[in-house]
Amino acid sequence: MSPTSRIRNFSIIAHIDHGKSTLADRLLEATGTISSRDMQAQIMDSMELERERGITIKAKAVRMDYRAPDGTEYVLNLIDTPGHVDFAYEVSRALAACEGALLVVDATQGVQAQTLANAMLAQQVGLRVVPVVNKVDLPSADVEGVTEQIFDTLKILEDPVPISAKSGLGVDKVLEAIIKEIPPPAGDPGKPLSALIFDSSYSTFRGVILLIRVVDGTIKKGMKVRFFSTGAEAVVEEVGVLKPKQVPADQLSSGEAGYLICGIKDIHTVRVGDTVMESAQPLDKPLPGYKEAKPVVFAGIFPIDQTEYTALKYALDKLNLEDSSFNYTAESSQALGFGYRLGFLGLLHMDIVKERLQREFGLDLIVTAPNVVYRVQTNDGNWSVIDNPAKFPYHGDIKSVEEPFVLLTIVLPIEHQDAVLTLIKERRGVYEGIEYLSPTRMLIKYELPLSEMVVNFYDRLKSVSKGYATLDYVPIGYRESDMVKLEVLIHKEPVDALSQIVHKDKAYAVGAKLCAKLKELLDRQNFEVAIQASINGKVIARETLGAKRKDVIAKCYGGDITRKKKLLTKQKEGKKRAKLIGQVEVPQEAFLAALKIDEDND
Repeated sequence: MSPTSRIRNFSIIAHIDHGKSTLADRLLEATGTISSRDMQAQIMDSMELERERGITIKAKAVRMDYRAPDGTEYVLNLIDTPGHVDFAYEVSRALAACEGALLVVDATQGVQAQTLANAMLAQQVGLRVVPVVNKVDLPSADVEGVTEQIFDTLKILEDPVPISAKSGLGVDKVLEAIIKEIPPPAGDPGKPLSALIFDSSYSTFRGVILLIRVVDGTIKKGMKVRFFSTGAEAVVEEVGVLKPKQVPADQLSSGEAGYLICGIKDIHTVRVGDTVMESAQPLDKPLPGYKEAKPVVFAGIFPIDQTEYTALKYALDKLNLEDSSFNYTAESSQALGFGYRLGFLGLLHMDIVKERLQREFGLDLIVTAPNVVYRVQTNDGNWSVIDNPAKFPYHGDIKSVEEPFVLLTIVLPIEHQDAVLTLIKERRGVYEGIEYLSPTRMLIKYELPLSEMVVNFYDRLKSVSKGYATLDYVPIGYRESDMVKLEVLIHKEPVDALSQIVHKDKAYAVGAKLCAKLKELLDRQNFEVAIQASINGKVIARETLGAKRKDVIAKCYGGDITRKKKLLTKQKEGKKRAKLIGQVEVPQEAFLAALKIDEDND
């Protein structure tokens, strides 16, 4: 067993597409962890969705055995992290299990918003950050300029390691930097066991599989362990390391990272970020570095076929074990039946969870329009937290409404400044500051309501900046705003699944667009149907769906006009009666299309 002085625990942090997964591939090759026969691009991104979108979604761990040029054997534990802002929670857990991080920056693109955010996260946790400049072999690479940016924005003084992750150039220098720059773990194998759970997955045969980083003590087969936050106890069935497949080991000692199987079938007994301790030697307090994920975007998820409701519950339970950063509660809707209300860390996170439910569990789902959490004070002075437009209080009882704001950091080329600032202004942004990173690139900071950001802001930012602007955001609390509940009435009946909370200034535009869209989508009835949008009990937009007209006078060949009039009057009376008792069925496609209306709100 290698002593802790020969262990290095590190992660790779980078902006999307800066070559993080490719560098991980080269490190696995250079250390002989994976044979060239088994090698495939982005081997750490094992999920089909990750490979398809070219992003890392799940934190993962792999152990590499490395022989240094002087002959010393080292154990390198790479804990892979996602790059996208929505997965900052995954990143924070992975960083809590490391002592250092490789900061990969693209030599052609420079420091981007998420490079900045993830590097600062690593510095706050106290990790040793080793800068690496990737893609130095490309004709447009500007290594000197990027080195200057790393120094100016992050105050990292060391010269970065120049590499090309694609060709493998400079990878040996990266391995040397890991050994030299990143400190070994500080744990003590003689102390009582304490280990951090930084990820988990579920196997039908083995139960819950936990990825752990042992801080102090030793964990071995047959030991009785307890989980700090739930108090649940279990006996260790197997421990081992990931290379990247599971390789059983006799034990895991302080400083090491690996997997733990206790045969736990109930996924609610363990939580990612929890501390594992020995039952015989319990700890007074859990390990630091773990914080609860706070969902910021909420949406309802309903099965299209109501018989799949139980299957949806099972799928959410299973998925929540792998991704504990979303939460869910049961809810029902008059229009959509029974389903769940889910809280996500952002829009990409919502998209990924929906896609995984559909792909991995074969479910057909409807997702309602995303909304954020509002705080509402009623006239009696009570505050309530509203995560669903259906729970919004009656407008006459409301004293004030507060909505969450975020601080945006956007890095962009100067030539796209006007287009980006116009977009932020449309979205009710409040100016905070501007910095110039270089003669061609700038960083702008704005405060923005989160509700304006969850509706298609990221895609619009990418289109107005031709894909060059990068974004990061942090929540900064609640501010009072003039928010109202926009209700949709079809044939005077409110449709709860289509109601949303909007700013008063934008209510008319959204309402008119929604009514026009529904007019296209709804089937004609035998009677006239009014489609209305209303706020505070007042109708602000209306579309009328004309009645289906049956040609009742087709059978009259000539003859007196009064015969025709009689038939038309009879039809008119019938339509009037139908209008009084008629029910309008809103088809599922209408919901799906109406919920996408926000995508062209601008």
